[in-house]
Amino acid sequence: MKAYSKIIVAISALFTWIVTGTLIFHRLEAWSWVQAFYFSVATITTVGYGDLHPTTDLSRIVVSLYIISGVSISLVSLTVIGSSLLAKHEKDFLQRARNSLFGKKR
Repeated sequence: MKAYSKIIVAISALFTWIVTGTLIFHRLEAWSWVQAFYFSVATITTVGYGDLHPTTDLSRIVVSLYIISGVSISLVSLTVIGSSLLAKHEKDFLQRARNSLFGKKR
């Protein structure tokens, strides 16, 4: 899979998980769409300001599962994005180094 495709998949997974959380928390807690989105992002980024929090046992269970899954998805997505970008920069750097060492023009 090309680096660009990996980045698109990683961003899509992250976006999908945030949208999923927004929908779930809007429904479970009757929060506004903005509050639900804010909570979803703050939760998976592990910021957790504490201004919004689950109020029922069902919400607490769902949030616990959302955190475990969301943090994992975030870490994997950011790792894929970072390593793909780093690999591209490394390839470009090595190509420029080879060209300068052997006197070749691009």
